[in-house]
Amino acid sequence: MSIDHENHDLVSRREMLLKSGGGFGALALAGLLQNDVAKAAGQTEKDPLSGKLSHYPGKAKSVIFLFMDGGPSHLDTFDPKPDLEKLAGKPIPESFGRVITAMGEFDSPIMPTQRKWKQHGEGGLWISDWLPHTAKMADELAVIRSCWTNGINHSGGICQMNTGTQFAGRPSLGSWVTYGLGTENENLPAFVVMQEGSGRVINGARNWGSGFMPAVYQGTTMQREGPAFSNLVPPRNVATTQQRKELDFLSQLNQRHAESRLDNTDLDARIRSFELAFKMQSHAPEAVDLSKESAETQALYGMNDKKTEAYGRNLLMARRLVERGVRFVQCYHGAGSKWDAHSNIEGNHTKMCGGMDLPVAGLLKDLKQRGLLEQTLVVWGGEFGRTPMSEKGNGRDHNPTGFTMWMAGGGVNGGQAYGTTDALGFHAVEDRLHVHDIHSTILHLMGLDHKKLVYMHKGRPERIDQNEGHAYREIASI
Repeated sequence: MSIDHENHDLVSRREMLLKSGGGFGALALAGLLQNDVAKAAGQTEKDPLSGKLSHYPGKAKSVIFLFMDGGPSHLDTFDPKPDLEKLAGKPIPESFGRVITAMGEFDSPIMPTQRKWKQHGEGGLWISDWLPHTAKMADELAVIRSCWTNGINHSGGICQMNTGTQFAGRPSLGSWVTYGLGTENENLPAFVVMQEGSGRVINGARNWGSGFMPAVYQGTTMQREGPAFSNLVPPRNVATTQQRKELDFLSQLNQRHAESRLDNTDLDARIRSFELAFKMQSHAPEAVDLSKESAETQALYGMNDKKTEAYGRNLLMARRLVERGVRFVQCYHGAGSKWDAHSNIEGNHTKMCGGMDLPVAGLLKDLKQRGLLEQTLVVWGGEFGRTPMSEKGNGRDHNPTGFTMWMAGGGVNGGQAYGTTDALGFHAVEDRLHVHDIHSTILHLMGLDHKKLVYMHKGRPERIDQNEGHAYREIASI
């Protein structure tokens, strides 16, 4: 193409950058249309979600976080305490110090568990009869019995387990992971959140928000009814070429609007979300189509049983997503704090374990037989545990000072229990892991050094652990 050097109009540097595709948010559009053309045009801006190198070789490439909303009882699942039976009906001994609980049940008598316990797997892990299916996968589990947190209520506890602090404003764990590693599939969200049942997790989007990071790192929620993601199905009366033209025009308007708002990360995230949604209309339907799974696989997740179908569906979806390169998937069980057994723990936990146990075991088995477990870190736990004292006669109060979580796959040494609580399961006493340590350990297994994963905010180097965490390398095979 020839250029008339005498008659061409002069343009400003800003106009030149805009027209050549260097404007705010244009990378997502260029990447969608033709990446090679963008490179040829001198496009140097990098997609913030593009894949990044880890600090060192990690075993885990993806995380599936199974969040038990409301706080499951460690004393009735993974941490047997014979002294509960010995001291049943008596007040907690003074040697345990001052007891502070959410509901003030510090004078209540100690309540024994009604569970039956057995050792499972080659490692001999103690697991209660509430979890018969998970018990079959015992040799994959690294059970951490010495977790603790600061959040004594649900709002603060859930927020801290997700973001490292009890208060709103910091990025979630999923945001830190996607910030550090990016995604391996540009046609799907990097960070996906699923809620089970009709309830809503306390704090809502705060739990998977990006805080002071750019909004592009926040989680994308899947819908429980209809299309898996919003706007996934294009209008029937709109052709793809017409929709492409509309998006191109909208992108131009957004770029002009963004020129004077370069610090508006929400706008940048919205521009990118339009383009991601367009890509997903072609790629996501296949990724979330569970009809492609065999009847045997669906039964493995409990999708043929009404009580396990909902969570089983989410976990099967999670496997399909990490299989396609999604970096972080969070699957809430009992959304709306349904694990919160202040009374009738027998009825509550029988129902909750019954709806979760088979799907979780199915996920572990499915990942393993597909060769995905070694590169997928599965994390199980809630915002805190339950007290050894009774509440309302047959329930247990919140216990943030000692509780259990477990990890599987992704480089952990399974079949073992790590850390301990005291004789009544009230306080973590050996190898105590605060939430900051848990987060640092997850990053370590993914090849990220929590001390080096830094985001500069208002001149301050911010880290996920607020400079307080330590990676618990004892459970890792790296």
